[in-house]
Amino acid sequence: MPTATAAKKKTVRINGCVASAQAAKYADVDVIAAYPIRPYTATMMALAQMVANGELDAEYIVADSEHSQLSIAHGASSSGARVFTGSSGVGVQFAYELYSPISGSRMPVQMMIADRTLDPPGDFGSEHTDALSTRDMGWLMGWACDAQEAFDNHLIAYRIGEDKRVLLPQMVCQDGFFVSHITTDVELPDSGQVREFLPPYKHPYPLDPRHPVSHGPQIMPEQGPPLQLERARAMEDSMAVIEEVHKEFGEIFGRHYDPWLEEYKTDDAEVVFFLQGGHGVTARFAIQHMREKGLKVGMVRLRTIRPYPTDRVCEVLSKFKVVGVIETNMALGSPASGGALYADACAALYEAPERPLVISFMAGMGGEAIVLKEFYWMTEKMIQAQKRGKIEKRTHWVGFEE
Repeated sequence: MPTATAAKKKTVRINGCVASAQAAKYADVDVIAAYPIRPYTATMMALAQMVANGELDAEYIVADSEHSQLSIAHGASSSGARVFTGSSGVGVQFAYELYSPISGSRMPVQMMIADRTLDPPGDFGSEHTDALSTRDMGWLMGWACDAQEAFDNHLIAYRIGEDKRVLLPQMVCQDGFFVSHITTDVELPDSGQVREFLPPYKHPYPLDPRHPVSHGPQIMPEQGPPLQLERARAMEDSMAVIEEVHKEFGEIFGRHYDPWLEEYKTDDAEVVFFLQGGHGVTARFAIQHMREKGLKVGMVRLRTIRPYPTDRVCEVLSKFKVVGVIETNMALGSPASGGALYADACAALYEAPERPLVISFMAGMGGEAIVLKEFYWMTEKMIQAQKRGKIEKRTHWVGFEE
């Protein structure tokens, strides 16, 4: 097993792309499958430099497409390698055929996604639609709100996905530009801490000519249900592992994350924003600003979306009068006729004795920043719904309505 260059704990100022590359180096990955598409390209540029400089002993393979990229990752993981790959936007879509076979064959491939808006408009800006369109393919999935969390999430995801009770691939997501290209202080740990937290990867059933096994998704129909059930159970069982791993991560590294939800100023809140990703940073600032004006508003940020923390979402969101779901994704024809997060939130709240009103806000679309006045506008919509006891309509397009 190759060994990454020993490192001491230090704080550096880097962006989310470089933070992801650093995490792959600290994880001592064996195979890197690369194909460029912005805004994730800088991650692979940083890793290529690390390999060239001898900082990381890994096989760096440049694919001819995203489909080939994920095929390489699948094969390498099947052979027992710890694998790192990634993509953005339409690149995530182009590899779609591989997502189910990778999770179905129980290969813990890790994929870094720096979200990018799909065509149209296909610009550099961040929407979560690229990754969310794969959310039911059996991959663990969650969003970071800054570069530090991106670094930490990669190490945490490897530890969870490689656990023998789980053995599932992971999509470690971050917003394009808002996280991928904005620099913040990131604490890089002592390499000894990482070795304590993340042991060398050893798949129980690798492809090995000395011990032949058969891998492949093509089977007889009667064989399908047991395998599908096994994959479903692995996703369910991962919830206990996720909590165990986050607890141990906090004990070793001193950074403590709730694995499911971040709550910000929710103790006396009557209305809250429910969102995921980098806009959570802006939301904290906006909420503080509104708090100073006497508005009882807070934020609940979803950190893990697959597996979905149904019971925890129900417990937390049911405390409030109105929940405003900030989508940053497209799910046309969905229950809210806007984004995908609304339906999961409503489903989680269905069994709550007291349910809040739920509104879907289409905000930050096309990668635009959600600015302070828009947070005020959304808060006013929630307060109005609270006063009248019902919502005006399920979905509001922020910036296009009075």
